[in-house]
Amino acid sequence: MPSLVPPAMAAGSLCRSPQPSVPVGTTAVLRAWQLSDAEAVVQAFGDPEIQRWHVRRFDSVNEAQHWITGCNAGWAEESELNWALVDRASDSLMGRVSLKSVKLHDGSADVAYWMVPAWRGRGYCSQAVIALCQWAFTDAGFHRLGLEHSVANVASCRVATKAGFHAEGIRQEAALHADGWHDMHEHALLAHHLPDTWAVSQTW
Repeated sequence: MPSLVPPAMAAGSLCRSPQPSVPVGTTAVLRAWQLSDAEAVVQAFGDPEIQRWHVRRFDSVNEAQHWITGCNAGWAEESELNWALVDRASDSLMGRVSLKSVKLHDGSADVAYWMVPAWRGRGYCSQAVIALCQWAFTDAGFHRLGLEHSVANVASCRVATKAGFHAEGIRQEAALHADGWHDMHEHALLAHHLPDTWAVSQTW
């Protein structure tokens, strides 16, 4: 059955090229996950805050490698796009930023992220989100990026706000966490409604 509306992004528009690395200021870079990151992923998911908000843990390096393989498969399938945020100098893991639930027809995806404890509180997460969103709108051709977090996750809301996402509302009891159902705060950015602050040069 033919669609009456052409897709916002053509199938294959992402996977026909290798997954790019995205610079984040002068300190960090978003790159594709590598199997050698597995041990650092296990350590990251040993953090209680990451476990709390992402409802997952890894009990072995093999489990983390399986997760990394799935992350990288998402690019080929154009279903989810996953990057490791790493320090440029040492290539050590700082965090993760992803575009999940990719819908090429609508040109939309949902942003997700976490940071390892040692790199929190210094603005790197919001800057990485901004860098990835700039790539998504300018290079990849996305139209809309959503972002949601538990209303109890104040740090995640702070990242969304600093990255310029606009609050859209709250979905009641929309996600199940270990301590029960959580209301989820919805944010979004549109390609034609970007924050003025993005035009300001960042040299952190």
